[in-house]
Amino acid sequence: MAEPVEGDDESENEPAGPLAGIRVLELGSMLAGPFCGTMLADFGAEVIKAEKPGTPDALRQWPPFKDGEELLWRSMARGKRLITLDISQTSGRELAMDLIGRADVVIENFRPGTIERWGFAPQALAEAEGGAIWVRVSGYGQSGPMSQGGGYATIAECFAGLASFTGYPDRGPMVSPFPMADYLAGIFSAFGALAALEERRRSGHGQVVDAALFEPLLRIIESPVMRWDQNRELKERVGNQMQEDVPRNVYATADGGHVALSIGSDQLFQALLDGMERPDLKTDPRFTTMADRAANRDAIDAEVAKWFNANDTETVLEVMARQRVVVGKVNDMADVFEDAHIRARELLSTIADPVLGPLTMPAPVPKLSRTPGSIRWAGKAMGADNDHVYGELLGLSAERRAALSADGII
Repeated sequence: MAEPVEGDDESENEPAGPLAGIRVLELGSMLAGPFCGTMLADFGAEVIKAEKPGTPDALRQWPPFKDGEELLWRSMARGKRLITLDISQTSGRELAMDLIGRADVVIENFRPGTIERWGFAPQALAEAEGGAIWVRVSGYGQSGPMSQGGGYATIAECFAGLASFTGYPDRGPMVSPFPMADYLAGIFSAFGALAALEERRRSGHGQVVDAALFEPLLRIIESPVMRWDQNRELKERVGNQMQEDVPRNVYATADGGHVALSIGSDQLFQALLDGMERPDLKTDPRFTTMADRAANRDAIDAEVAKWFNANDTETVLEVMARQRVVVGKVNDMADVFEDAHIRARELLSTIADPVLGPLTMPAPVPKLSRTPGSIRWAGKAMGADNDHVYGELLGLSAERRAALSADGII
């Protein structure tokens, strides 16, 4: 796709993002904590990411690759200054403390207690006058009986209860085919960091943002929580349908496509029936109200499926658009790249990568009208910014940097 190429160089001439002037030190690896850093970098923060010398971030090993070059890494590490630093060693901890003293936000996603064993005291450092905001992302949080447990996105979906009602009733629970919990935790953590920064502006003190992988999932499944609390009812697995919103499903069309439908009101249901040319169903007592349709979900679903199956995809989309019924074609990634609306919204950004050339990745969202996010450069090699950070920011001489490198500290 022909999009403007960003990130041709690292000049300071690009418009300043809304978080310009905020410095972030990113410790840790993989997804949740680093995605928090990526969100902040997209909107102008200076994010310095540390990797242990000789031990690259494990995300560098995740596919896909092209000619041996990491692709996912280039998006996750975009816009970040990359340094090497072993904070488990004394000299490394001293350098880390220098960076922490210059940071507004510190992100870490080690298992709780790890960073304390290395001699750091996040709570005390945060609460000191002018202290940084510490974003601590872990599997189960910094407190509670399971706090020492390791965390993965798949386990988080199960622990939060989401997997219990995801999938089909005859196949058992299902989990997302990508690490949704990590990305959500990163987003919630970035929100927490910004909220804490605003409070620091008033109080002069930092604080700890304690985020667990499973907690954003529990936060967003409001209906099942309320259902159990008030009615002692468990939300059932009904595939692509919903108990609260009927009919709702992904339907096959006559030309081999698939279209999603969600009818959230009686008015929309009447419009759906007009599009299907089924006035007889308007007076069917099984389908009069949402509660009636929920009680007879399979019956109305079968009627809708029959109509979708008999029409090709474009016909379904056109008929439903005339009736103002919200439907959506199931796009694969080839469709996403060609979609006129996605192009108009500029949701894919093409970056100039020094090795791969033009490289397309998801653009920063949400969109800000005056100070939008931008991708300054794609993720780099290990230690690419050592000279910039240790030389220009910390003022270490070339001789000192060389000695630290020889000792395996950086």
